[in-house]
Amino acid sequence: MRTIGTTARGIRTPIVKEGDDIVNIVVDSVITAAESENIEFRDRDVVGITESLVARAQGNYVNIDDIGKDVADKFPNEIGLIFPILSRNRFSILLKGIAKSNRKIHLLLSYPSDEVGNHLMDVDKMDDLGINPFTDTLSEKEYREKFGEKVVHPFTGIDYIDLYREAANNNIEIHFSNDPRTILKFTKDVLIANIHDRKRLKKLLKKEGANIVYSLDDILAESINGSGYNPEYGLLGSNLSSETKVKLFPRNSQYYVDEIQKKLKEKTNKNIEVMIYGDGAFKDPVGKIWELADPVVSPAYTKGLEGTPNELKLKYIVDTELGEISKDEVMNAMKNKITEKESDLTANNASLGTTPRQITDLLGSLCDLISGSGDKGTPVVFIQGYFDNLASE
Repeated sequence: MRTIGTTARGIRTPIVKEGDDIVNIVVDSVITAAESENIEFRDRDVVGITESLVARAQGNYVNIDDIGKDVADKFPNEIGLIFPILSRNRFSILLKGIAKSNRKIHLLLSYPSDEVGNHLMDVDKMDDLGINPFTDTLSEKEYREKFGEKVVHPFTGIDYIDLYREAANNNIEIHFSNDPRTILKFTKDVLIANIHDRKRLKKLLKKEGANIVYSLDDILAESINGSGYNPEYGLLGSNLSSETKVKLFPRNSQYYVDEIQKKLKEKTNKNIEVMIYGDGAFKDPVGKIWELADPVVSPAYTKGLEGTPNELKLKYIVDTELGEISKDEVMNAMKNKITEKESDLTANNASLGTTPRQITDLLGSLCDLISGSGDKGTPVVFIQGYFDNLASE
């Protein structure tokens, strides 16, 4: 009987730079790691590659002047910029680029937090002050009067209002509201910085009389003066690379996962699944921050990773159906249940409490936790046993 279930290992790779052969680097790194640890490859192993590794090899970068030109071309007058996340790494650099358009910016921030959970204010104090986040709009002056001249993020120590005002060279007015239509009081031309609700906001604002409406995935969707670009996500999923440069989400990602799978098959004779992953989808219980600041967890994956898990809830089966069976018989009975389970357990009580999420979202979260975001040096993750269950021998 197999005594170990799912394992996930961070794989060290060489430092990847623009122009490197990312396909062979990933394949060679995984095989070298397997040989050094005496790991035996199996069908349905999974290799995850962090999106930044692919984008870096592609040279998929833009500078803030490129952003400014694209924004200026799309917006002839003042810009209403709505619902960005609060981030030094993700958005302050984009705001520098948007400000390079030399257009005045009306910035609308959601409160008490942005869409991924970074807080602008203490919720209890907001309640004590009688502020209704569903109806009330605050100016920057009112925000400062109520919450103080310095409101710092508990993790970063940053006052994001100061940071964003500086990034925009003070050519900015900042407002606080959770109604996107509030921006239309200041300008009819809107750039939506919201990640996951952008399509709905675009339709809503157009319906309410907005004139020009774009979202961040429309900016740098095409190359500007030979820059990088992403036709599907534009600036969404981008990260700061330097004080003047942004790394975009990788493009043509499907090519890379298919090629890596093909080469792994040639070298191992196993059908190994491959995915590119960005942020995982999990929430920090202390800071209340959702990790998912990328537009998707996985921009590309091989076909074997499609769908959702189809699992029985062991605890439920044991408590409801196997309670009277002896300890010696429970294991065999449970294995038989798993072996004979239906191909689709949706709405079946036996699956209550299992996680009905996309396999790529679950695996992407696992990969993100394993690889980390700092100096671990393991931008590739090798997973075994994910598709096993108690009946697997």
